[in-house]
Amino acid sequence: MKKDSKIFVAGGSGMVGSAIIRALGAAGYSNILFPSSKELNLINQNDVKSFFEKNKPEFVFNAAAKVGGIYANDKYSADFIYENIQIQTNLVHFAKLNNVKKFLFMASSCIYPKNATQPIKESYLLTDTLEETNEAYAIAKISGVKMLEHYKKCYNFDSVSLMPCNLYGYNDNYNLETSHVFPALIRKFVEAKVNSINKVEVWGTGKVYREFMHVDDVANSALFFMNNSTKKSLINIGWGQEISIFDLVNLIKDRVEFEGEIVWDKTKKDGTKNKKLDISKMIEYGFQPEITLQQGIDLTINSFCEEKLNQSFSSLIK
Repeated sequence: MKKDSKIFVAGGSGMVGSAIIRALGAAGYSNILFPSSKELNLINQNDVKSFFEKNKPEFVFNAAAKVGGIYANDKYSADFIYENIQIQTNLVHFAKLNNVKKFLFMASSCIYPKNATQPIKESYLLTDTLEETNEAYAIAKISGVKMLEHYKKCYNFDSVSLMPCNLYGYNDNYNLETSHVFPALIRKFVEAKVNSINKVEVWGTGKVYREFMHVDDVANSALFFMNNSTKKSLINIGWGQEISIFDLVNLIKDRVEFEGEIVWDKTKKDGTKNKKLDISKMIEYGFQPEITLQQGIDLTINSFCEEKLNQSFSSLIK
């Protein structure tokens, strides 16, 4: 990409999309399109068609998706599969018809089989059954990956799909009904500390393992792979390290200095037991994340307080 290339970031108001916009701005890119959902309905085919024909973007980052944690994936599964497939199909097809130079798709590590051998290689895609708690979302994301592969095969349409591990950070979703585990824990422990609540309830057993990455790192990976050619169209993005939910809970507890009781609600589902990505291809191409988990927790505690409570964490607990 040139600094004045016309770049379209779909999903620019979300956590990943807004991080990509920040990364583009920091790198000196000046011609960035990021219409809101009110300005552009990505589910509507005619709206997307008109947008591409009018604006003619040269590069597209697709970070748009309906996302959520285990509860939301289960309760709204029909919406997850319908909306995500519609968004992806519209963006890919009209990008191709309007001669977009390269398309980057932000997929998800949940596309891999439930019981995949650890660490998970890109080649494990579609080799076994999916985790049932997010099957609809995973199928939608798989369809996006495969659509791009076939558009490359049939039309020589240049694209790359990134499979990030669990993401967290600035502009995350902290709604306890629809959020992922990381932001839910940040909110629960910060609010308990600030409001002198002596008990925090955590879903599941804590015995499952997850790999986490700060959203600013994944945004930088998106710029890196948009600007560098790759032989492979599917690339895992992560740290290559995992942590149990039990240890994550206690790490966040310690960072906010919460001294109360942790209650584990074991009636709630854990999801996939292990999820650690093989990031050898990412490293081979030359990208390396920078924000450690402890650094990221501190950044996210402060961003949550500033976004939702309008104060820094340190000022709230004085």
